[in-house]
Amino acid sequence: METRAYIQGLVDRARAAQQEFETYSQEQVDRAVRAIGKIIYDNGEMLARMAVDETRMGRYEDKIVKNKAKAKIVWYKLKGVKSRGILRYLDDIGVVEVAKPIGVIGCVAPTTNPTMTPNHNAMIALKGGNAIIVCPHPRAKQTGVKTVELMRQALKELGYPEDLIQIVPEPTMEASGLIMQLCDACVSTGGPGMVKAAYSSGKPAFGVGAGNVQSLVDTDVDLEEAAAKIAKSRTYDNGVLCTCEQCVHIPADRFDEMVRLLVAQGGAYIGRDEDIAALRAAMFHDGSINKAVVGASPQEIASMAGLTVPEDATFLLVRLTEGGADEDLSREKLCPVLGICAYTSWEGAVDLAVKNLKNEGAGHSTILHSHNKAHVEYAALRLPVSRIGVNLVGSSGLGGGFDCGLNPTATLGCGTWGNNSISENLWWHHLVNISRIAYQMPNNPVPTDEEIWAE
Repeated sequence: METRAYIQGLVDRARAAQQEFETYSQEQVDRAVRAIGKIIYDNGEMLARMAVDETRMGRYEDKIVKNKAKAKIVWYKLKGVKSRGILRYLDDIGVVEVAKPIGVIGCVAPTTNPTMTPNHNAMIALKGGNAIIVCPHPRAKQTGVKTVELMRQALKELGYPEDLIQIVPEPTMEASGLIMQLCDACVSTGGPGMVKAAYSSGKPAFGVGAGNVQSLVDTDVDLEEAAAKIAKSRTYDNGVLCTCEQCVHIPADRFDEMVRLLVAQGGAYIGRDEDIAALRAAMFHDGSINKAVVGASPQEIASMAGLTVPEDATFLLVRLTEGGADEDLSREKLCPVLGICAYTSWEGAVDLAVKNLKNEGAGHSTILHSHNKAHVEYAALRLPVSRIGVNLVGSSGLGGGFDCGLNPTATLGCGTWGNNSISENLWWHHLVNISRIAYQMPNNPVPTDEEIWAE
């Protein structure tokens, strides 16, 4: 069958299922959301094994955590939340908010998250009364298909229309483009080309920007505690997440201590100029990251650079003295490689972080290890990012965790800095239309012109 006709057929079936689903009560909707989350939680190990074997990226143990933890926290945060019909009565202004589904949501999923992204997007789409069609990455299509099969099974067991969740089993660029064009809105989680295509499709779209999480360590923190968090984040799933720290900024007089602590956490320190140059050449070709290093182990990456590191090393720790466009290693590295650079003042650290972000990663996120409110707010006012996590593990916290107030998500909006339509974590309320009933309020006081313009 011709591709356009095939995708249109998926959309037609999704629309028919959604029109039935739109009549369901809040309780019925929530049963669907819980069921598709729980079945992925229950099959987290199997889907993690499939993803590692198929994509040859990341770590099996971490993908289990990713599959289970995201399904669990998304349901926890959605549980009991009103998302259908009348949401709020704003009596003080005479407004009533009414939620209505968008319709059919497209989901273009990345190879790095072939289970978590479709599951999360399906949960928040169905929470708003929508249907969803997943277009997986070609390198992760088998895992994507199995993920959707399980969610459809959960819907079938409830007696709900299975076509609320569908997938393109043989994804192509053409199929992805048609999903973006023919659905009512699209969530595109992938590279900048895919996100640009989504925003150029003529339909509303939600995309992500590049990540380049700068981690600033203040003078007042326990370095051992900070090092443990940074190492945990940098090594999670072999560093393929956009929320993993990329560069740690440390006071100059504590540089050696931090290197020692990070080495104790599994880091292999690369400090000689010639070794740094070799690593840079291996990781970045013609201004772009070498795809072979994405999700690779530190030993594999070191071997590409002609270096040898301990077999038990979990990440490479590389000394940096430059930033921005002058140092490729200060960019986003989708692998377990962490830059470390010294600073002499908090203001200087913020300046270098801004320079790195403006080169790549503006709009995404920063982690601050600090107990100094003035320093936190100084950085927050100057850093061009949508999320500033304080004393968090970036890999798990920035995407929403139990230990912070950010919504759990698979799509981290980067605002206009990252050419995105939202500057927050994608959540169910982005996937509904809100109608507002506005009642006349005849007794509202009307100020005089003099009162309005008074200084």
